Amino acid sequence: MAWFEREFIAVPETGKHQLVYKWPDVNIRRYSRAIVNADQTALFVKAGQVLGVLGPGRHRIDADELPVLGALVDTLSGGNFYRAELYFVSTREFAGIKFGGRLADIADPVSEQIVTLRVFGEFALTVREAQQLIVSLAGSTDLHDPARIESWSADLLLKAMKIAVTRGVSHGEWPILGLSGHLPAIEHAVLHETNTALYEYGLRIPRLGNFDITLAPEDADRLKRLAKDVTYIRLAGDFRQYAAGELALGAGHGLATGHGHDGGFLGAALGINALQQSNPPPPGQPPAAPASPWQQPRPGTAQPTPHAELPHGTEAGELPAGTGNSAPPPPDSTGPVCIACATPNPVGANFCVQCGTRFAPTSPSSCRDCGAELLATAKFCASCGSRTHQP
Repeated sequence: MAWFEREFIAVPETGKHQLVYKWPDVNIRRYSRAIVNADQTALFVKAGQVLGVLGPGRHRIDADELPVLGALVDTLSGGNFYRAELYFVSTREFAGIKFGGRLADIADPVSEQIVTLRVFGEFALTVREAQQLIVSLAGSTDLHDPARIESWSADLLLKAMKIAVTRGVSHGEWPILGLSGHLPAIEHAVLHETNTALYEYGLRIPRLGNFDITLAPEDADRLKRLAKDVTYIRLAGDFRQYAAGELALGAGHGLATGHGHDGGFLGAALGINALQQSNPPPPGQPPAAPASPWQQPRPGTAQPTPHAELPHGTEAGELPAGTGNSAPPPPDSTGPVCIACATPNPVGANFCVQCGTRFAPTSPSSCRDCGAELLATAKFCASCGSRTHQP
């Protein structure tokens, strides 16, 4: 069985889905048969240099058929072995290789917001030049790992996409919101950037599969709210009107759902006040006082009668000239009313607050000279002896 395995050299079934397969034995028996499939190329490598290339078909490993192998014969084995590394490189296209990750933090030219972009998708990889691939990666990349080249290519693709997308968004070619509509242009720019870097390694990415560039969830919500606010402000014509409307709508929703009764009532009042302030009264008309939810009349109560309009030039709180004698006393006043000017005075007043007229003494009687109280029938003051002028 050992002789049979050395007699035929081919890629096993487990390695047919690899971009590069390395034959595990560096001692290759002379006159062995190498089987190269139609989508493969076999290369003999020694000291980092490609010394022989085998195309698709069956080949006898012998110096007569491959003269370049003559220098590789191991003299210690009696000339029966060639010491070399044998690589099988697939020339077909490998699709469905996944890539993705964070692109960059970038400023949106429209909203001037800093957002984070991410990308996830698939790409296809193929070998452009097998000899250049082996020479470039044989000494720097572990070719025994079948996923190493794919992972390395995915990293280069992600780096190229960072450069292309950042440049396109910064120059205003692609908007942050709506990048999906520019995927063909993005794919073209990214492939050009990536294949420029892969050219010296003999690799090429012919196309990208299903991929998408998205925003972080919190950034997407923030930009959507901002776009909605800008549209509504433009329709409302003023930020204060829009803010007041949003406040009133939020308060109404809170009242309708039964959440936040106090806050919703206060929010509705604040929204109404903001709407009133955003709509100034006509010229010559004083601004209306802000409505307070606690000043609203309850259902079934009488509305207060508005004050009469004051004459021109009269300040608030000042009676018009010539109307002092005709003003009736307030209904709750119990003090004396001056007989000279008809001005109501506070309870207990001895002189008029308007003209200074002395009020007549009220019951109980008091002496007009010393102020002492007098009996109703007294003719002289018991304190000072003055006559009371009682009949």
